[in-house]
Amino acid sequence: MSFCKDCIKGVTHEGVPEGKMEVIGGIECYIATPTIDYPKDKVVLLVTDVFGVPLVNNKLLSDDFARNGFRTIMPDLYNGDAVPPDALNPGNSFDLQGWVAAGHEQEDIRPILDNVIAGLKADGVNSFAAVGYCYGARHVFNLAFDNVIKVAAGAHPSRLKVPEDLEKYVAVSKAPLLINTCTVDQQFPHESQARADAIFKDFGPGYRREYFDGCTHGFAVRGDLSDPKVKAGKEGAFQATVEWFMKYL
Repeated sequence: MSFCKDCIKGVTHEGVPEGKMEVIGGIECYIATPTIDYPKDKVVLLVTDVFGVPLVNNKLLSDDFARNGFRTIMPDLYNGDAVPPDALNPGNSFDLQGWVAAGHEQEDIRPILDNVIAGLKADGVNSFAAVGYCYGARHVFNLAFDNVIKVAAGAHPSRLKVPEDLEKYVAVSKAPLLINTCTVDQQFPHESQARADAIFKDFGPGYRREYFDGCTHGFAVRGDLSDPKVKAGKEGAFQATVEWFMKYL
């Protein structure tokens, strides 16, 4: 499956990250820790878009989850080879398909996530939530298929097979699922959104889909916050995810 042009579009957000880098299970990870008391046996995995740990937006999102009481772990899914932030610059012609083929396919990413999860379990973590953005949501689905995580959330997911992945999720996963969707999204368009609602209609563990009007694929992590609709969409998707994790994690 291919990506779309919006997978490497967006803006870099302003802010100073507050977390730190540590090695977990042999993998470099950005760790955002709440300043208040929090359950040490629970963790949120933030599964990034193709820009990974280097993009400040992803660090700031991790910090925001920590501010809401969730210890948040963001693994370096790309072994130091994430898509560079300057690929967001207008006119950039970064070869995203070539990048994925050069060691960043799903089968390359999963062992990294498994190693991090194993390392966290060794430290006493036994309950995992996962939120994925764009390509990251694809990996969250894969974790949910194997019931590695307790609760799942995804924003503008990329590279899902519809309806196959949706039907598989209902058939094999026990993880409640939240999907944050938007108006313009070639990767998860209105037809796919409607299919998801129909397929998950009677999904016992729990299903919710949020829709943010006036937003485009990538809005929840790389959206232009000078646009009031996009700002409201990003904030709304984040709040919906926090509420989902509070309910199920």
